[in-house]
Amino acid sequence: MEVIATCHVHSEWSYDGHFSLRDLSEKFSRRGSSILLMTEHDRGFSAHRFEEFRAACAEASSDNILVVPGIEYSDRANRVHVLVWGVPFLGEGLPTGEMLEAVQAANGAAVLAHPSRKGVWRDFEAQWVDRLVGIEVWNRKYDGWAPSKNALNMSQSDNSVSFAGLDFHTDRQLFPLTMSLDLPGILSEEEVLKCLRSRRCSARVLGVPLDNNLLRKTMPALGIAEQGRRTAASFVNRAKSLA
Repeated sequence: MEVIATCHVHSEWSYDGHFSLRDLSEKFSRRGSSILLMTEHDRGFSAHRFEEFRAACAEASSDNILVVPGIEYSDRANRVHVLVWGVPFLGEGLPTGEMLEAVQAANGAAVLAHPSRKGVWRDFEAQWVDRLVGIEVWNRKYDGWAPSKNALNMSQSDNSVSFAGLDFHTDRQLFPLTMSLDLPGILSEEEVLKCLRSRRCSARVLGVPLDNNLLRKTMPALGIAEQGRRTAASFVNRAKSLA
């Protein structure tokens, strides 16, 4: 059974989030998602706070949507970020290799987040590959209206699952990027984790698979549109600063 999930979402449990878990579950349920893959920043978390967060996710879940607790781990330099589900809280500012080893040992699921941010794709280490479910090739916040070419190349060369994530903090990141999960009839955190670990998932944009041939042919046009958007935003911001 195909189930639609929204990936890489931050709530007010993150220092830079703006929506409650309840508001997010209702918002994305209305947008057709049955799963919300939360990824709160590790900054300010502890083992106890994570357990409170887990309970809050369960409370925000409903018959229409399952809210899955997760953490976005960052290294001490705040460069490499990884989305993780299915493990207890591991700590702040951990070295990426050490953190991924702990995730693998705990049978969790990990996805490299926005490799184009700060040129992280250049620092990707080969030993990370076997400990990652996939790579976020399209991040709405950092990549905009088109996927990252570097991330797409990484995903294809490493045979990793291509993930699409909103990196949602505010409504500015709303965009038709989702993940399709192949799940049995029962919708539970355990089944979602099994699905992620076995890589029975794929990215969608406007409901179309990311590897669709027609969609791939539009990628150059999407890239041009994104460059235009960034240029326009730059002009607007400059005008505001001069006003």
